[in-house]
Formats: sequence, structure tokens, C-alpha cells
Amino acid sequence: MSKLTFASAFDFSNKVVIVTGAATGIGRATAELFAERGARLALLDRDPAIEQVAQELKCKGWVVDISVAQQISEVVEAVAAHFGRIDVLINNAGIAITAPAEELSVEAWDKTMEINLRGQFLLAKSVAPHMFKNAWGRVVTLSSQAALIGIDGHTAYSASKAGVIGMSQCLALEWGPRGVTSNTISPTVVETEMGQKGWAGEIGVRARAQIPTRRFALPEEIGLAALFLASDAAAMINGANLVVDGGYTVQ
Repeated sequence: MSKLTFASAFDFSNKVVIVTGAATGIGRATAELFAERGARLALLDRDPAIEQVAQELKCKGWVVDISVAQQISEVVEAVAAHFGRIDVLINNAGIAITAPAEELSVEAWDKTMEINLRGQFLLAKSVAPHMFKNAWGRVVTLSSQAALIGIDGHTAYSASKAGVIGMSQCLALEWGPRGVTSNTISPTVVETEMGQKGWAGEIGVRARAQIPTRRFALPEEIGLAALFLASDAAAMINGANLVVDGGYTVQ
């Protein structure tokens, strides 16, 4: 392996990067950062607005629901056919259905698992063969601090995000020898539309006060963590869970 420089380590001009949940929030911020570094982007989201986002970033967008297995396999093959390769998957798409455990419906539990866990696995599984061809790939999956600690009303969400970490660690063991690394990112609350809605008012004030840095994360901070884990600078980071929570979970 040639000597790394900062410029070469963070040069994505020859990489095809898939970002899911890219219409808004963390996904869009992440896509913008990869675009700055020259990546050839494939943006996925169930929101039709993804086509406008892709147009603004001068890349390609697909409308897809990752709770539907067939749509995942079809869109991955479409991306591979369009670009000729797939190098990076940023597994960001997710939902948060909150309710006290005793009131949580089976439907809410199943929908959370379909998108936050099964969908992430099927995406990783679908892109892996394309990465194996070049003996190089990066799978970065969004988990959450809720995977590490209990949070009121987050039973399904926490379970799905804890499952993501376990899944990613297994992929790291199995795919590392084939040149594909797998890591997760566990943010605290992020200043996105979803985060601001769920943590508005007094509950948000109390939550910020409990974080040592006294604030929530910015979408760009999570996007930069994803950019790092997808870069050559992180080639020896495999099976890790990068916690971006201002120190909340160390208390």
C-alpha cells in the first residue's frame, strides 16, 4: 500500500457512494460532503424529493422503500449498471416510532425492524458482491446512542440500533479478509427535522443539559464521521462503533 497523504486519503473521485435516506437530515448532509470530495453519488430515499436533491448535487437519485426486499435488490443492480461499480454504502435510512413498551404495537415493532435492521442488512448484502469484485469496500451503518443506553419510549428503536451494531461486527469479521470494512456510528440526538420534532421544548432542554458538551450534534458532524470511516484513512478501522454523543454515554 502506497504512503497515505491527507489529499489522497479523502479523495473519492474514483469512488461510487450510495447514501440512503439522503433527501434530508444526516443523509443529505453526508451526500453533500461526499460530493465535495468528488464522489460519484447514488442517493436513495422513499421521499420523491430525492430526485430534486440529486439534481442539486449533480448526481443520480432513486426513489426506493428499503422495507421492501425486492426494491433493494433492484435498486442496487440499477446503481451498479449505471456506474459500473459500487465502493461505499452509507446505511443511513431509518425511522423512530416511540411509545411506552406496554403500548408499542406489533406493527410499529415490525416496521422499525424492517427498515432499521432488515433493510440495512439487505442493502449491505446486496452491495457486497460488487465490492468483492474490486477487493475494496466500505459499509458504514448509522446506529444510535440508544443502542448503548436505555431511553424512555425507545424500545423498538433501541433494539433495532443495537442489532445494527451486532450485524456490523459480524460483517467486519466475514468481509474484512475480502477488503470490505464494516463500521457503525452512534450519534446522540442530531439537529435534524426528526430530532428537533422528537426533542422539542422542555424535554430537549433537559437532554442537552445532560450532555457534557451541552448541545445536540449537527448533521454535518455525523456526515464527517461517515466520510472518515469510508476513507482510506480508516482502512484499519473495522468492526468499530464510533460514538458521536458529546460524552453522554460515558457517564
